[in-house]
Amino acid sequence: MIDRYTNPEMGAVWELQNQYQTWLEVEIAVDQAWANYGAIPQADVDAIRAKAHFNVDRIAEIEAQTHHDVVAFTRDLSESLGPEKRWIHFGLTSTDVVDTAQGLRLKQANQIIKKDLAAYLAQIKVMALKYKKTVMMGRTHGVQAEPTTFGLVVARYYEETLRNIQRFNISSKALETGKLSGAVGTFANIPMSVEEDAMAQLDLTPQPIASQVLPRDLHAAYINDIALIATGIENFATEIRGLQRSEIHEVEENFAAGQKGSSSMPHKRNPIGSENMTGLARVIRGHMQTAMDDITLWHERDISHSSAERIILPDTTILIDYMLQRFTGILSKLAVFPETMKANMHRTYGLIYSQRLLLKLIDKGLSREEAYDTIQPLTARSWDEHKMFKDLVEGDSKVTKILTQAEIDDAFDYHYHLRNVDKIFERIGLEES
Repeated sequence: MIDRYTNPEMGAVWELQNQYQTWLEVEIAVDQAWANYGAIPQADVDAIRAKAHFNVDRIAEIEAQTHHDVVAFTRDLSESLGPEKRWIHFGLTSTDVVDTAQGLRLKQANQIIKKDLAAYLAQIKVMALKYKKTVMMGRTHGVQAEPTTFGLVVARYYEETLRNIQRFNISSKALETGKLSGAVGTFANIPMSVEEDAMAQLDLTPQPIASQVLPRDLHAAYINDIALIATGIENFATEIRGLQRSEIHEVEENFAAGQKGSSSMPHKRNPIGSENMTGLARVIRGHMQTAMDDITLWHERDISHSSAERIILPDTTILIDYMLQRFTGILSKLAVFPETMKANMHRTYGLIYSQRLLLKLIDKGLSREEAYDTIQPLTARSWDEHKMFKDLVEGDSKVTKILTQAEIDDAFDYHYHLRNVDKIFERIGLEES
């Protein structure tokens, strides 16, 4: 991933230095497990633990000759050891080390992502509670529909994020796994107890059954759940983009001193952060397709997945880390304009109360069809002639013969639409801490 979207902590997880470090941790854990099993001397394991080290440049030099990264790594390790080097990679195949060490790096990445998700969820909660009763227009098809609150809008993204966290917790835990079952997964050259011992040392879960590689549906589920997180961010970001349009202008991303919105138009303040979220979510969804394709491998293993995963696993985790941190920051500084929200409710001449009026006429005994046909011509006149809908209603004898002035006034009161806000918040557990 390019530096622009790479936070240092997550970037470090995927550096070659950490890749080889986790490979070394796996090799040492396996040797310790062999010693616990009684197959190799503990003194040799102690020597390996004390002396074994690697050099990234030397590994690259050896790999240029061997064209095999794990062989290059083990040979580099051997150069730092004495006779005990014979136990390096004992009973293992390359992917035993690579996939298990990848489980370690994914575990490191998951800890960062979970921290990001907690901060993101907390920020959404703050916003939802702050704007719980801030009335605004609800829109369907981009058109004014009926009143809602900005807090309710935000609460939807809170609940969506909770679902995304729940899914991620499951798929991320499933990928904190490894396998040490050998060339085709039969444990022919390594006992199951050695695998169990080594995995316990590494704090990973042994995969119950594998081929030469871990099953890739685990990775696909993981990427899929990250793609859902990214799309959830995009969902919220799209709301901000829509509400920041000049014609609406109910919210606005922070515009820093000295910031420029356009090279040609000095007045421009654009929702560039939210647009950035949309673009990066598209990239992650593309990785989801690749992860699905990686599930299907020939027989016990091929390496068609390997080249793809060298890209999509680092890039997906790096991008979601960046997205979560940046969008949390956008939300924390988002300007919200409650008075504009309320003022925008009058832009459609009170037509937003048409359903409330319709239901009142039905309550008074009209059929739904009669009530609808009574109201719709008035809504058309209001929109076409730019007249206040309530004035037309009050001047229509068919309506006034059925409804009193107090009942008409009540139909045009936005507070009616907000009467269940508290209950909805309680229903999703969104309450003050």
